[in-house]
Amino acid sequence: MFENLTDKLGNVFKGLTKRGSLSESDVDSALQEVRLALLEADVALPVVKDFITKVRDRAVGEEVLRSITPGQQVIKIVNDVLIEILGSGESELTIDHSPPAVILLVGLQGSGKTTTAGKLALHLKSKKRKKVMLASLDIYRPAAREQLRILGEQAEVSVLPEIDGESPANIAKRAMAAAKIQAIDVLILDTAGRTTLDAIMMSEAKEIFSLSKPSETLLVADAMTGQDAVQTAKAFSDIIKISGVILTRSDGDARGGAALSMKAVTGCPIKFVGVSEKLDGLEPFYPERAAGRILDMGDVVSLVEKAAETIAEEDAAHMMKRMSQGSFDMNDMLKQIGQLKKMGGLGGIMSMLPGIGKLQKQMAANNFNDKAISKQEAIIYSMTKQERINVGLLNASRRKRISFGSGSSVSEVNRLVKQQQDMARMMKKMGKMGGLKSMMSSLGGSISSSENPSFNKEETPIMDAGKMAEIQKLMGGNMSNRFGGMGLPGLGGKSSKKRR
Repeated sequence: MFENLTDKLGNVFKGLTKRGSLSESDVDSALQEVRLALLEADVALPVVKDFITKVRDRAVGEEVLRSITPGQQVIKIVNDVLIEILGSGESELTIDHSPPAVILLVGLQGSGKTTTAGKLALHLKSKKRKKVMLASLDIYRPAAREQLRILGEQAEVSVLPEIDGESPANIAKRAMAAAKIQAIDVLILDTAGRTTLDAIMMSEAKEIFSLSKPSETLLVADAMTGQDAVQTAKAFSDIIKISGVILTRSDGDARGGAALSMKAVTGCPIKFVGVSEKLDGLEPFYPERAAGRILDMGDVVSLVEKAAETIAEEDAAHMMKRMSQGSFDMNDMLKQIGQLKKMGGLGGIMSMLPGIGKLQKQMAANNFNDKAISKQEAIIYSMTKQERINVGLLNASRRKRISFGSGSSVSEVNRLVKQQQDMARMMKKMGKMGGLKSMMSSLGGSISSSENPSFNKEETPIMDAGKMAEIQKLMGGNMSNRFGGMGLPGLGGKSSKKRR
């Protein structure tokens, strides 16, 4: 969501961190560039002014200007102020009370309200273990209730049956009565929208709000509309008490101005963001993690959570066993590709890794994307069972057959085989060292905090040059010049060594 802003701020802070000392004029000059970057990202002008004032007041103090690492101190201050503006610690839904808890969704037509209702139902059912019911109060838009019914079936949650001729208020009453009888934990009411703000829509929303007494009233707004989304939220919050915002289409908004302005202008925190059109494409919004992404610090916590959700425990145990044995064949690579796709593909993972902004552009320039990953998957599927286990069987005629069957070139097949062989050699070396745990312990690291009581999640372990050289030797080359050093399939760069 914040791609453009991340690029611009990265250039500003790069100049600051290179300086051994900072003066007030250095800070002012950097903040002027930050101000322009925020304005270009479509952040509201009052928010920009407040942001710059807060950062400057903290950044020009003696403690920062005389610090050994003043550039890093300024970045920390910017990170703290970003978290304040985004609304720290206010993203949790208030639904854990006497059921049914009512969630009222309001917003303009076309903002993705009905689709978001289905996504939210799936999230509450799968992540919070809640029994959910959906009810459509939209009697104006053709097929609105049918759309919600289909989404409810896909999410496997209850949907209130339709009765023709009912008013939105009567539908809401019937939904609440049905939710009580069926022991529903959370009732989601999807209200009608209009293309623009009008008195009829606001009056109807106010009536439903008074009738249902919702635990949460969430405004669904399109992130791509920028400051229009912020003004819509402000208009709704003036009429009814909005408890939070769900920003849709955040994956299509590279500026992020709406997200940065929403809390400061309306007082309503962002609760969720829509990250894709898929039913599971709704994620809770964490200001701390968003600030980390803006400053290219990554979001490793979300990456670990996503990995835990998508990678089965038995699959992880099987892979660890294979690694300890020093084995890695095409079947293992196929499993890694599948796990990578489940976690959101290369783009989804790379956006959560710290300092990865430039690498993403380098990958794009070299056509390392999700399409390339899908092509690799097709190549492996075109192999026989024996070929997947032993790539040594792949002579010229077999490689030609595989390329024809997968719609790729022979050179692409050769490249994939080379990557698999590189990873197999790496696994073999790790196997000789006793597997991943032995390697980490020999380097002074730890697999998890449970194995090392002194491990601090808040601190980033520092790896010295000796340990880095040892890992590079284990990986068989210079990792900084090879995507393959990241351990992800399909990221193998061109080797500088000649083929034997």
